[in-house]
Amino acid sequence: MSDQYSQSTAKSQRFPEARRFDTLPLAEIKGMDGLSQLKAMIAGDLPAPPIGRSLGFLLSEANSGHAIFRGTPSADFLNPLGTVHGGWAATLLDSALGCAVHSTLKAGEAYTTVEFKVNLVRPIMPDTGEVVCEGRVVHRGGRVATSDATLKTSAGKLLAHGTETCIIFPMQPA
Repeated sequence: MSDQYSQSTAKSQRFPEARRFDTLPLAEIKGMDGLSQLKAMIAGDLPAPPIGRSLGFLLSEANSGHAIFRGTPSADFLNPLGTVHGGWAATLLDSALGCAVHSTLKAGEAYTTVEFKVNLVRPIMPDTGEVVCEGRVVHRGGRVATSDATLKTSAGKLLAHGTETCIIFPMQPA
């Protein structure tokens, strides 16, 4: 493998040392609405999901119906032909799409993705640099929510976009 594709950034350098990664403690969050949960994750008061550590991205902003993730592709995510695997972009989009919906949850509600569609419009390379993935709720009903998202370079060039449908249901007791 050429030096161009050697690991350029150690995983330990991607995130602050104090950053915790884990699933949310259900007993602690059951009385919190979704936006409060997301803001506590951003502040470091609640852990970030482990997938973010593995794939090099984190939630950076959240408002009602809106979530922004930032990430950096690396050589760790290459497919056999030398571009970043589409699954990396899809996972980042799914995170922004889902967290946009998460931001609208009332205390005691949970959600999961029912389906999502991704359009990859240009290749992502390990040297693309930081990308920004912005998700927005299109519709939030009592049981179903839909969202859309874009994945762009830090300069605003579109890399991918997608849509998602989520089902909303009562949170299970911890």
